[in-house]
Amino acid sequence: MSVINTQIKPFKAQAFKQGKFIEVTEADLKGKWAVFFFYPADFTFVCPTELGDVADHYAEFQKLGVEIYSVSTDTHFTHKAWHDSSETIGKIQYTMIGDPTMQISRNFEVLREDQGLANRGTFIVDPEGIIQAVEITAEGIGRDASDLLRKVKAAQYVASHPGEVCPAKWKEGEATLAPSLDLVGKI
Repeated sequence: MSVINTQIKPFKAQAFKQGKFIEVTEADLKGKWAVFFFYPADFTFVCPTELGDVADHYAEFQKLGVEIYSVSTDTHFTHKAWHDSSETIGKIQYTMIGDPTMQISRNFEVLREDQGLANRGTFIVDPEGIIQAVEITAEGIGRDASDLLRKVKAAQYVASHPGEVCPAKWKEGEATLAPSLDLVGKI
């Protein structure tokens, strides 16, 4: 079963954000767009490149009203230690959620139960808490924050323009489609 178009499940977790430990729950997301960015583990190899890439684009996400939540099964303490010791991770201004109970990873169906690690999973969540987009990749395949930004813009466009859809490779300002009987077989 896919989690696409489903409501995110309740959770409560400790996180590290901008030098402080905070608590995060699903209620904190209501009324805002959010991205959940799961990754296997702190102090690894591909993960810091991805998290650093998202950090480099964080201001652009913020301009769109999107909050970023990175999540691994490490603790919030480990996130702080990594943030304090890595130049790349030190750039992060968004929330780094610790999921040592693995509840959030299970909720989003990205947990590798036999290893206690999350798969690389990206979820775009709308202001009602509904998952609008999902991307899961194998451990060795890093993600691209600029493509995530494009997908967020497409999700926001579709949400605010009922009856329109964004075709492949759509970028902000480009033409969209209005599905209708007239388009069947003509694209």
